[in-house]
Amino acid sequence: MKSTSEHRHPYFPEKEYHTSPDRRKKGLVCGTRLDFTLRFLGLVFRNRRRVRKGIYDTAMWAASSLEVLRLIERCGGRFHITGLEHILEADPPVVYISNHMSTLETMVFPCIIAPVMDLTFVVKKSLVSHPLFSPIMRSRDPIVVGRKDPRADFSVVMEKGRSVLEGGRSVVIFPQSTRTTRFQPEAFNTLGIKLAREAGVKVIPVAIRTDFWSSGKLIKDLGPLYTERPIHMSFGEAFSVEQGRREAHQKVVEYISRHLEKWFSQ
Repeated sequence: MKSTSEHRHPYFPEKEYHTSPDRRKKGLVCGTRLDFTLRFLGLVFRNRRRVRKGIYDTAMWAASSLEVLRLIERCGGRFHITGLEHILEADPPVVYISNHMSTLETMVFPCIIAPVMDLTFVVKKSLVSHPLFSPIMRSRDPIVVGRKDPRADFSVVMEKGRSVLEGGRSVVIFPQSTRTTRFQPEAFNTLGIKLAREAGVKVIPVAIRTDFWSSGKLIKDLGPLYTERPIHMSFGEAFSVEQGRREAHQKVVEYISRHLEKWFSQ
């Protein structure tokens, strides 16, 4: 196993990252939802232009993701990211299995993971046809599922997912059918575990609380921001699924459940 001293994260050099008070600015315009929306959209359109020019590579994806994280902090977001050493210590590729609450994790995961290892996401078909995000998402060559036919989705993830992993790229998968603040283990499928076992790679469980950025009524991805809600992300130690799919799946479920219970009780 690699030592974290051999490889330091360019954005988050410690094992944990916590937003410092000086990064959270307030004012008449700065930090408001309007300020966030306008700046976020500006970043999205800049990245769309980069995609068209063919210069939106993994490094730029990670850097623009960090811009989103900083923008969230500017608008009152408080990040608490733990387990960064597990990303550094893992031998890629791996399968990241996470619960899914909001747009936030999709936007922020790249700046946490991509500087260490190349990756892509398993995403819904609607994201690669999204009026805002589709060019950016397609440029990352994601694994696209329809979420309507489980058998078809299984075939796509097993076939393309294995190809992606064999090519050295890690995969992020959200096994829930939809984003939700309530974690329901019975709705958390085993697709990520099956993919990891089929490809012979390890799993990193990820627990997140990202209800800071909620869904909007008119535009789902641009909802209200709740500054009183802290943002938590915890990355677990990579583990093999050789002991059995059921045990591995339960390990991920327990990791997520344990962290959510702690975070929502604070």
